[in-house]
Order: sequence, then C-alpha cells, then structure tokens
Amino acid sequence: MTRKVLFTVTSHGELGNTGKPTGYYLSEVTHPWSVVSGFFEIDVVSPKGGKPPVDGFDLTDPINKKYWDDPAWQKKMDNTLTPAQVDPADYAAIFYAGGHGAMWDFPDDKGLAAIAETIYRNGGIVSAVCHGPAGLVNLRREDGKYLVDGKNFTCFTNEEETLNGTEHIVPFLLQTALEGHGGIFKGGKPWSDTVVVDGRLLTGQNPMSALSLGKKLVELLQKA
Repeated sequence: MTRKVLFTVTSHGELGNTGKPTGYYLSEVTHPWSVVSGFFEIDVVSPKGGKPPVDGFDLTDPINKKYWDDPAWQKKMDNTLTPAQVDPADYAAIFYAGGHGAMWDFPDDKGLAAIAETIYRNGGIVSAVCHGPAGLVNLRREDGKYLVDGKNFTCFTNEEETLNGTEHIVPFLLQTALEGHGGIFKGGKPWSDTVVVDGRLLTGQNPMSALSLGKKLVELLQKA
C-alpha cells in the first residue's frame, strides 16, 4: 500500500479559562509515529496549519526525545498542513492525536470532518486516542448517521477526566458526547493501555494507549 497516514493535531493552546497552556499531547504523536513511520509516510494537519501548541512535554521519555531532537520531524511539525491543503484520496487512514486542546477545535472543524468522512467512505481507517476522539463526535456516515452510532469505542473517560481535575474545565465530557451520538463505550480502568477496534474505527483511551494504537493501526492497514 502506497497511500499515507494523516496525523491530526490541535491548534488550540488554552485550557479553558484557567490561564494554563495546552495543545497536542507529545507522546500521543511520537509513540504512534515511531511505529507507523516504519511502514507508511506520515503527513500532519491541524485546524489552522503551521506550528501547533504542544502539551505533555516530557523529554525524559526516550521516544519523545528522539523525535523532538530530529530536525526533519520538527520541520514537519512546525509546518502542519491546513485542511484545505489535504487531498483525502492520498490517505489510507487518519489519526487524531489527543491533548486537551482537541476538545475545543476538533469537533466543529468542517475541513477536518470532510477529510475524515471521505477517508472512511473510501474504505480507509479512522483512528483516535485520548481526547483525539473529539474529532469523531460530529462525523457522519454516508447514511447520515453519526460515525460512532452503534460502534464500540473508547476515549479519555469521564472517570479519568474527573481524576485529572478537568471535568469542569473541558467544554463537554467526551465519553458522554460520543455515547450521546450512539457510540458504545468500552473503556478500561483509569490510565490503562486500552485500544478498541470496531471495523475501520480504531480508538485508544489515554496516553498510555498511544503506542498500542499505532501498532494496531499498522496491523489493520497491512490487512486492508
């Protein structure tokens, strides 16, 4: 398969009204990247394009450090594509990385939605981890139903959001929103490495699930 994988990161850098910064969660990009890049070329898109804000900046994580110190990787991350620059036909899968910022700009971004819906309609895979499934909330299938309707999924859980102290800061609870659109929640214990596959929908629960999700994405693409 010669088609690529499209990584999607948030452009939103403010954690509600707290005055604290947020962005995409670094390991939720680097960990899947470390697996997927061995098999597929990766492009990166964000709602606004350009350099996205980053959160979870932990360079004691060797995978984070490897990529953060790589000029080629930095160049790609500093120059993310806008949705208008993306041709969905080029991609076998889309992957939504998490980070709290995604909760603000992923759900209602029509450009990202059109890309993901087209990839799925073309037989590709839609995948997301942690708060990345915020990008799935309003996606629809060709029949008009929500993409998650009747499908098993996981995401950063209501319990994890509460344990994290952010349940009243985020604009909505992600698990609740996806369940409200017909999704069937299949979460694991808090902070567990949990990945759920339902056909061509692939979701991971939290940062600890990002590497496993990357491995499963490659496995599914190789079977396609």
